[in-house]
Amino acid sequence: MTTFLLDAVGESIALPSPVPMSMSLDQALKRRSSTRAFLPDGLSLAALSALLWAACGVNREQQGGRTAPSAHNWKEIDVYAVLAAGTYRYEPRTHRLFLIRVGDLRAHTGLQDFVATAPLNLVYVADLGRMAEVDAQDRPFLAGADAGCIAQNVYLHCAAAGLATVVRAMIDRKQLAQALGLPATHRIALAQTVGHAKP
Repeated sequence: MTTFLLDAVGESIALPSPVPMSMSLDQALKRRSSTRAFLPDGLSLAALSALLWAACGVNREQQGGRTAPSAHNWKEIDVYAVLAAGTYRYEPRTHRLFLIRVGDLRAHTGLQDFVATAPLNLVYVADLGRMAEVDAQDRPFLAGADAGCIAQNVYLHCAAAGLATVVRAMIDRKQLAQALGLPATHRIALAQTVGHAKP
C-alpha cells in the first residue's frame, strides 16, 4: 500500500527514478484495455513514480519536454493523484508530489461506485490561464485533447506494467473542484482510475 509521511498541505515528496519498461509498443497496444473492477490493493511508490512519469513526466531535460504533447506547449494540464490518504499534485519538472488535501477524496472523483475503493484516481485539471492567444471557446476542446494524450500514455504504461485502468468523463466537476479547492480558472477535463484488476 502506498503511504506518504506527509500531513501538511504544501509538503512534497520526491519520487524515485522511474524504472524503464521492457515491453514493446506493439505488445502494449495489443494489451491496452479498460477495466472497471479493481482490487483495493495500493500501488508501491516505485509503481506510482513510473506511472506519473509515463503520464506527463519530463523526457528531455534540456528542453523540459514531456512524454505527452501539449497544444502550443502550454503544459496546461496538471495531474492530481487521489489516494486513500490524501490528494497530491504531480510536478513533472522536479518529479515530486505536493500534498493538496489530507483525507480520502476518491469518492468525489466520479459517479461510478468503483472509484471510491480503487487505490488511485488520477484527475486531469486544465489551467485555462496558461492557454494564451486562443479563443476562450476553444480552450476546453484543446485541454481535452491534451488530457486525452496523457490518458493514453497511462493506458499504455498500465498495459506494460500489468496494471488496470479506465479513463472517465462521468464526474461531478463542480463538486470535485470544490473538494480540491481549485481556483476559477481551472477546469477538470477527465479522470482515470488505476489499480490491479479483480480476477
